[in-house]
Amino acid sequence: MLARFLDNALDWMVLPGYSSVGYRLRERWLPRGQLDVKDRTVIVTGASAGIGEAVCSKLAGEGANVHMVVRNLERGEEARVRIAEGSGSKSLELHLCDISSLAAVREFSSRFTESSSKLDVLINNAGVLPAERSHTDEGFELTFATNVLGPFLLTALLLPALGRSSPSRVINVSSGGMYTSRIDVDDVQLDHREFDGARFYAHTKRAQVILSEEWGRRLSGDSITIHSTHPGWVATPGVASSLPRFNQVMGPLLRDTNAGADTIVWLAGSPGVARSTGKFWHDRRPRAKHRVPWTRETARERAKLFDLCERLCGLPPGGAVGSRADTDEKGDDGWRDIEPR
Repeated sequence: MLARFLDNALDWMVLPGYSSVGYRLRERWLPRGQLDVKDRTVIVTGASAGIGEAVCSKLAGEGANVHMVVRNLERGEEARVRIAEGSGSKSLELHLCDISSLAAVREFSSRFTESSSKLDVLINNAGVLPAERSHTDEGFELTFATNVLGPFLLTALLLPALGRSSPSRVINVSSGGMYTSRIDVDDVQLDHREFDGARFYAHTKRAQVILSEEWGRRLSGDSITIHSTHPGWVATPGVASSLPRFNQVMGPLLRDTNAGADTIVWLAGSPGVARSTGKFWHDRRPRAKHRVPWTRETARERAKLFDLCERLCGLPPGGAVGSRADTDEKGDDGWRDIEPR
C-alpha cells in the first residue's frame, strides 16, 4: 500500500518520478520475474545509440536474437560490436533503414520477411526532434514521418510475421511530453502552426499512444499485444543535441540509458504483459494516458487518426489489420484484458 502511494506521488509530481531519483526509489518494488526472451526474435529500431542500444544490449544478454535497425551503418556497426563484446551474444544482426522513409520501411520489411519466418517482438524506438521544420523526400514533415508514419507502416507490414509467432508483441516508445499535447486530427503534421520542435515532438508522441491503443483494439483476439511506454528523462545523445538547455539544467537528474531501457525490455519479456493490450507504461506500471481533460481525444478521433495513417502510408482502407475495427466508445483507459494463448 505504501509503495503504491509513493509510486503514484512520484508519477504525479513528474520531476522526481521521471528522473533518476524516481527510478532508484521504484527499483525497490518493481515487478520482478524471469524474462521470456531467450531465442526470441526481436527487432529494435533506433538501435545505434542511447536507449535503443541499451535495449539491444539487455535483450542480447538475455539470449534474444536481436535485429538492430539503424539509419547509419557505421555507427550501427560500432554499437553492434559494443553489444557483442558486453553481452557475449552472437545473435546480433544489423539492418539499414531510415524509418522516416516509407520506401525504406517497405524495403526493409520485405527483406526481413523473406529471410525470417517469424517475429516475436517489434520495438519501435527510433525518434527525432529536429531543430527546424523539414520534410522528407516523400513530402512528410520529418518529426511526423519518423515518429508516427514510419513505425505505423513497419508495424502493419510485419503483422504477418508477428502473427506467425503469436503470442507476440509490439512496443512503441513514446515520451512523457505527450501529456502536454492534444491530437489535432485535422492537421496531423501541424502544417498550419509555427514550428516548435518540442511541441511537434510531443504531438507525435501523443499520436503514438493513441495509435497503440487503436492497434490494440483492432487486433484484440489475434494474440498480438501492443503497448506504449515512456522511459522517463534519460541522458542520451539525442537529448543532448535536441534539447541542450534541458540537458544542461537536468543533467544530474537524468536517468542513464539502462534505466531508460528497463521498462521496454520488461514489456518485451514479461509473461504477464501478454494478458493486456493498448496500455501506456512507465517504470513497469500502466499509467494514465491523460493528466488534464483538454488533452483527451474521442474514439472517433482515434479511429480517424488510424485511418489517416493508413491512407498516408498507401495502405487500402482497413488494410493494416483488415476490417475488424469499429468506433464504439471504450472505457477511460481504452484497453481490454485478453486471455493469453
